[in-house]
Amino acid sequence: MSRFSFNQATAKHWPLADVVAGCVEAGVPGIGLWREPVQEYGLAEAAKLVRDAGLAVTSLCRGGFFTSPGWREENLRAIEEAATLGTTELVLVSGGLPEGSRDVDGARRMVADAIADLAPEAAAAGVRLAIEPLHPMFCSDRCVVATLGQALDIAERFDPGTVGVVVDTYHLWWDDTVYQQIDRARDRIAAFQVADWITPLPEGVLLGRGLPGDGCVDMRRFREAVDAAGYTGPIEVEVFNAEVWARPGRVVLDAAVAGYLRHVV
Repeated sequence: MSRFSFNQATAKHWPLADVVAGCVEAGVPGIGLWREPVQEYGLAEAAKLVRDAGLAVTSLCRGGFFTSPGWREENLRAIEEAATLGTTELVLVSGGLPEGSRDVDGARRMVADAIADLAPEAAAAGVRLAIEPLHPMFCSDRCVVATLGQALDIAERFDPGTVGVVVDTYHLWWDDTVYQQIDRARDRIAAFQVADWITPLPEGVLLGRGLPGDGCVDMRRFREAVDAAGYTGPIEVEVFNAEVWARPGRVVLDAAVAGYLRHVV
């Protein structure tokens, strides 16, 4: 359990104070936070809540969406929020194609340019920009960075303490080069997130993640690969699934812990 982290999106409707209390009661050492519920609770208040509970904030989701208007100001706020919460990792979902565009290569260049613009600000705040590649089905609207290799092509332009990558089993399990890319990533692995791939995917596909063990992903192989690459950090269970969200928060947390211990560790 020393590396386990519960991403609060896994129990989306569980209030932040209850998530924190549940993690403490269950002996969970880390929590991954999302900006929207933190803002709703109050940034300073959320930082104090987690700090007083003795929990490590393993990541903050999310910055990015660099192909949308107003991206710079929003990401500067996200960097400040991450620093206030005491996490070094700001997860970036890079954004899809600009409205009316079909130029995916141009969109990826926009992402790289935006990260170059933000990198000095992040470094000054002690926050690492963690590029998360998403499954290709999200390329048009959410993330033009679709493989770990593409994420590393951008990240390797910067110091590994300033720009890293996220390894997420749900998004990367299908890629036949992913284990080579994990070995390539080494000290650029900023976060390791686990969720299973369930079929059939629900309508809209966004909520198609399963708890560890509910789908077809070999998560232990991923864990062994990131370990071999030198990653010793937290392992977050992060699941978007309406049926999971309908359960009581503590039931979800207990199921996440059980799946982690059985299928990841």
